[in-house]
Amino acid sequence: MEISIGSCKLDLVQGDITQQSTDAIVNAANSRLAGGGGVDGAIHRGGGPSIMAETREKYPQGCPTGEAVITGAGQLPARYVIHTVGPIWHGGQQGEPDLLASAYHRSLEVAVDNNCQSVAFPSLSTGAYGYPLDLAARIALRTVIAFLQAYKQPTWARFVLFDQGTLDTFVRTLEGLSWRS
Repeated sequence: MEISIGSCKLDLVQGDITQQSTDAIVNAANSRLAGGGGVDGAIHRGGGPSIMAETREKYPQGCPTGEAVITGAGQLPARYVIHTVGPIWHGGQQGEPDLLASAYHRSLEVAVDNNCQSVAFPSLSTGAYGYPLDLAARIALRTVIAFLQAYKQPTWARFVLFDQGTLDTFVRTLEGLSWRS
């Protein structure tokens, strides 16, 4: 599914984020930037050891929840990896919605600051961090749409969703949002 937001576009696809040829892909990182499972593990396996070496050198203190940092993409087809830390779900009463929105927003700011015109996102915090998919999809889409409307960049934002169920949830959510291009 693809929509236009002014001169920008946003699309939703099922696939493997490590295969995206966008300027940047977003990594669902942990706060230590130490590698892990899921999207994080796939990005580090696909990109090779240079990504981890760069995160250790540039960001020895890691990255706080809701923030984002950037490295090269190693052997991946993208130019950069934007590492962001989404919140662990604790029932929604510990600032999780704001932290999740911040993770998307800060990732886009980092992309724009590094002249990225295309960015691919996974569904942040919905794997091991347990964020309910329907709630996370709404926050993700609202945040990215609002950013594209306000800043008119990057010109292309893509959600690369791992399985059909996640894609279906994002499509339903996008269809239910009210926004104007």
